[in-house]
Amino acid sequence: MKVELNHTIVHTTDKRASAQFVTEILGIPMADPWGPFQPVPLTNGVILEYLDSAEVHPQHYAFLIGDEDFDAVFARIQAAGVTFYADPFLHRPGEINHLYGGRGVYFHDPDGHIMEVFTHPYGPTPE
Repeated sequence: MKVELNHTIVHTTDKRASAQFVTEILGIPMADPWGPFQPVPLTNGVILEYLDSAEVHPQHYAFLIGDEDFDAVFARIQAAGVTFYADPFLHRPGEINHLYGGRGVYFHDPDGHIMEVFTHPYGPTPE
């Protein structure tokens, strides 16, 4: 059986602003609005469907990017004045991590969702 994640809804206080924040940091295009959603399509086919909501419960969204893209994404995080961390518990501000031979960083979006960009999947490398 083939099972793939197709989309997930990201609850926000301002769907356009939040989608624009993540697309600018990641350097990817934002799609046209669709119904009540502001879609952000990712290159693996998954779509983040940003939706205005009365309640926002922060979640974690992790983006695997190429090592060659990390410097540009990290530079945009710094240029935006966004506080960044090396760990998911946000105990190591101003640092990046080097887990499993890659690089990674965590930061908040405008609604407090914890965003992560990293260059190497965590855990043993599959053979």
